[in-house]
Amino acid sequence: MKQKEEKRELRLPAEGEVVGLITKLLGNERAEVKTSDGKVLQCRIPGKLRKRLWFKEGDFVLVAPWDFQPGRGDLLWRYTKDEVEELKRRGLLGVLGEEA
Repeated sequence: MKQKEEKRELRLPAEGEVVGLITKLLGNERAEVKTSDGKVLQCRIPGKLRKRLWFKEGDFVLVAPWDFQPGRGDLLWRYTKDEVEELKRRGLLGVLGEEA
């Protein structure tokens, strides 16, 4: 019998963070992400997430864009399918809403 997955608290984007969709994995701990405001960023996977959280194309993620280098950012969080549905209900996916 399969155990129910524990519900974790939904992490909403804080100030300076955006929701994005991984469009391409670039290798070397980097990914190309299309954000909810329509930009395309090259994001890196920080060291503390590299072995704990595995990312794949099509994942919805939380991104912290760099203010010192436009077009780049860090991946902070990967959303589950249930969390993506909740983000869609709250209207936080922006232009990504059609792709979800």
